Amino acid sequence: MLRSAISGPASRNSHAYVVDELGKAIVSGELKVGALLPGDAELVERFSVSRTVLREAMKTLAAKGLVFARARVGTRVTERNTWNLFDADVLTWHLEHGLDRTFLTHLSEMRLAFEPFAARLAARNATADEIARMYGHADAMCTAGSSHAIALADLALHTAVLEASGNPFMYSVGTLIEAALVTSFQLSSAAGDLERQRAAATAHRAIVEAIEARDPDAAAEAMQGVIIEGLERVTKIMP
Repeated sequence: MLRSAISGPASRNSHAYVVDELGKAIVSGELKVGALLPGDAELVERFSVSRTVLREAMKTLAAKGLVFARARVGTRVTERNTWNLFDADVLTWHLEHGLDRTFLTHLSEMRLAFEPFAARLAARNATADEIARMYGHADAMCTAGSSHAIALADLALHTAVLEASGNPFMYSVGTLIEAALVTSFQLSSAAGDLERQRAAATAHRAIVEAIEARDPDAAAEAMQGVIIEGLERVTKIMP
């Protein structure tokens, strides 16, 4: 998700193209909740794909919770509360549709629900090698010469904390962190502002220092501070 925001979308095969186009139409509201999708014949012609490709695309959208197919009725857009917001594609479609304060607040609230606790677990479970890698990512944030490099080092550090928690469920929700950092990358980068870049790196390094000190409370507090600061900074500059 973040690499796509940095370098642009990768080339897509026919299946991915259909999924992406219909997914964006659903999330943007072009295809409204409860609406029936056009019939197979119309979609096959519109996208210039085979019926097999179209069927597989519909299965993918159904797996993401966006559509539901019923025999002799058709395929209908589902209610938003069934959409899988942990799915990278669904998150990307939300971000591409337009940045929204409410969506970003909800995203940060979810991060606050699990990342500070992941930092607590990392303070108990992280190995010396994992801690060394986290320090490396914090240092990379400080010395990065571009917004791209800062964003990737930031993501790498947060992902490393999830891994060091020792809980595999933590790593599975990493897409939420990536979505938040895509927003930060698109709206506000510390690149070119050395003071702010160093402050961000220092705040992230504090997380690692607390983990190394085996201080769960300090690790959780430092993580919470980073998330809250990021949300406040981005929302301040949103139109």
